[in-house]
Amino acid sequence: MDIRVLRYFLAIAREESISGAADFLHLTQPTLSRQIRELEEELGTTLLIRGSRNISLTESGILLRKRAEEIITLVNRTESEISKSENQLQGNVYIGSAETEAIRTIAKIVKKLQMEYPLIQYHLFSGNADSVKERLENGLLDFGILIEPSDFKKYDFLRLPTTDIWGLLMTKDNPLASKEVIHPKDLYEIPLLCSAQSMVSEVFTKWIGKNPDELNIVATYNLLYNAAIMVEEGIGSALCLDRLVNTSGNNNLCFRPLFPTLEAHLDIVWKKYQVFSNPAKIMLEHIQTSLNSNSL
Repeated sequence: MDIRVLRYFLAIAREESISGAADFLHLTQPTLSRQIRELEEELGTTLLIRGSRNISLTESGILLRKRAEEIITLVNRTESEISKSENQLQGNVYIGSAETEAIRTIAKIVKKLQMEYPLIQYHLFSGNADSVKERLENGLLDFGILIEPSDFKKYDFLRLPTTDIWGLLMTKDNPLASKEVIHPKDLYEIPLLCSAQSMVSEVFTKWIGKNPDELNIVATYNLLYNAAIMVEEGIGSALCLDRLVNTSGNNNLCFRPLFPTLEAHLDIVWKKYQVFSNPAKIMLEHIQTSLNSNSL
């Protein structure tokens, strides 16, 4: 597959039109149509559904769009890294993380690096563990912050000096808000919003003493912001980590920790045998130095 043709395909997917994509790419429509037909012949599948008004993607087209976006991102990143002068430390560092207070540890390291290497840029990706791992595997991230337990067979890692606590996010008028801590039996009947992260269910199965299927889970989420709005609207209470939602002042939400305490340790990980760009190497050196010296 030609990178140039992948760019053409992405333009069509974005514009939902051959003519619109041709205008954007400064190509003639017949030229663009021929390139896409040749791509479909090369792959042995139909990528586009050509409607009377617009174009949509087949199932194969949807898959190619996802992969093509990853490929183009990686190509652009590689070109950028190679084009930088070795004598001038500049470039990009890509970090993925679930929602966690541990990102503050990384922010402190970045603050120190900014003073010494002001030309380095940092790109943050927020997602659950599965999406962070996928981007690490595809070379789209240098580092990921993962919540334990997690499978580290493919990664080198360092434990961060931050421990998050699991608890229940609810409205202040919820009967459970009067309790200082939340016990497993408190959750057996109430409507719950739970993280969709694949490993979380194993953690809670052990803590709660029940299979998640036996709980009244009304919704799942991968990031807490939207889930918190659902909680405010009375959909249910959210099992989540502490310090992610403002529950002070006039806010209608409150957080109560689980008991027995359920802690979440966090690690910064990177692929084994990873070939780092110079900015990522410097970042890793500062992470290792800061964590080993407990200077954070």
